[in-house]
Amino acid sequence: MRTSIATVSLSGPLTEKLTAAARAGFDGVEIFENDLIGSPLTPEEIRERTADLGLTIDLYQPMRDIEAVPEDVFARNLRRAEHKFRLMRRLGADTVLVCSSVSPQTLDDDALAAGQLRRLADLAQESGIRIAYEALAWGRHVSTYDHAWRIVEAADHPALGVCLDSFHILARGSDPAGIADIPGDRIFFLQLADAPLMALDVLQWSRHYRCFPGQGDLDVAGLVRAAVRAGYQGPLSLEVFNDVFRQADAGRTAVDAQRSLALLQESAGLTAPPAPVVPTGFAFVEIATADTARITPLLTALGFSRTARHSGKPVDLWEQGEARILLNTDTDTGSHRPDPSLTAIGLENPDPAAASARAESLLAPVLPRRRAPRDAPLDAVAAPDGTEFFFCATGRPGHPDWTGDFAPAPHTPPGGIGVTRIDHVALTQPWHQFDEAALFHRSVLGLLPHASIDLADPYGLLRSRAASNPEGTVRIALGVGASPTDDPARPQHVALATDDLVTAVRRARAAGARLLPVPANYYDDLAARHEFAPGELETYRELGILYDRDEKGEFRHCYTVTTGSLFFELVERTGGYDGYGAQNAPVRLAAQRT
Repeated sequence: MRTSIATVSLSGPLTEKLTAAARAGFDGVEIFENDLIGSPLTPEEIRERTADLGLTIDLYQPMRDIEAVPEDVFARNLRRAEHKFRLMRRLGADTVLVCSSVSPQTLDDDALAAGQLRRLADLAQESGIRIAYEALAWGRHVSTYDHAWRIVEAADHPALGVCLDSFHILARGSDPAGIADIPGDRIFFLQLADAPLMALDVLQWSRHYRCFPGQGDLDVAGLVRAAVRAGYQGPLSLEVFNDVFRQADAGRTAVDAQRSLALLQESAGLTAPPAPVVPTGFAFVEIATADTARITPLLTALGFSRTARHSGKPVDLWEQGEARILLNTDTDTGSHRPDPSLTAIGLENPDPAAASARAESLLAPVLPRRRAPRDAPLDAVAAPDGTEFFFCATGRPGHPDWTGDFAPAPHTPPGGIGVTRIDHVALTQPWHQFDEAALFHRSVLGLLPHASIDLADPYGLLRSRAASNPEGTVRIALGVGASPTDDPARPQHVALATDDLVTAVRRARAAGARLLPVPANYYDDLAARHEFAPGELETYRELGILYDRDEKGEFRHCYTVTTGSLFFELVERTGGYDGYGAQNAPVRLAAQRT
């Protein structure tokens, strides 16, 4: 289906919004009235600009507080509409959005509303314009789509139809199944937005917290299916009011928006892009540093051994169990990243080529890679925060193997501390890219999103949302700070799994690992919340181990001190524990601030 986006969904002046929409591949736009009023261009010039960019103007919006009012008020409304219809002819727009009234002058009289909307449609029809009537979720008397349709049906005018808005419908808990009762040719427009579930006034919820489909908790795909089954043939159009989007780069936001519509159409069964290819594990994480002396003592203390060297690049392979870390000194981290810094993640993938095709179909930037003729070809894409994700098939016949690019390096056989694999990776996102990142990891990488949670930091609340594969062998935790300031030293960490955390910590400490100190008050509180075997809590207190449990199992973990923006976590999961120790995050965050 054709795609469209409301200019209110993007930041910047109108011309920048139009350019961003066109470059992201949208077919059309909704022109928001405030964007037009604030533009130095005439309606004719805007019309010409959109045409040059290959865009259509699918909707002009909004006209407010029109219907079900006393006659003298409606007369003024018709005069206002005449001016708007002349403007729309100059602009080249043939459909206008009319919202259900919120004015205190509005009367609770459906017959009056239908009659006045019919008169408005008569006037619009003379100008070749259609009226799309929308029920605002906070409308004074009309707040549901089925009520709006009853009024439109009673008005019985060919230039009058309904606009269905997914937020207004789903936020009120209305059942989209009733859309089937509306003839498809009377659904004049379909506006789409998602949102996280929030206990908030619906107006404030709508104005500040909408997001693109797939980034929230509403069943937007189900609503689209219902509209298409009813016969709707217009564009899928995004109308998203969001404080972050209003400040973010319009080009990035438009690409994120187009990606959300691609995923939405797939979820609704309207398109069949390359199928998701779910990763099965971590192949490696890559750490960039200009000075290996800052990180190699810590890797050694954590039981890793330098086992190989890249044949053509200054990259070393460090291993322990199935956990692999690449240490890359070919870097300019001093210019924009702290040193050391986590820059890339290799994901084991059943079909790397298909995973790359999926990423490209969803507008993920496929990265060019400098490699020698004998290097294994590896596809990589960039996440919103710049982290590179490589699609790997380590050691599998018939697939390029990146380990073949490395030659064994002389090394002392490692004693190890008991690390078995990489448990998860945590990446702190730029403030304005958190929702974009969540959608990327879901749609491009094929991971399942978990619920978003808030974590208490001494300087505010941090938001966190994890994504994983169904087996839990790939876990990526995304976080964002409380401040909109884009700090390039955003913390990142790599969690290493072990089957015996107490032994691993003792060995790491004996080897010189500097572990994060934990306040004694934490263990006093832990004693109040849980019962432990004799001596168990004392061991945790001695070693700085944090503890959590749920109905499925237990979680023990501890952290190293931070170097640059990077730190490590040692974790032990028992039973079916599937979380990340969120209960302990405030303690860790406070300790890292001291």
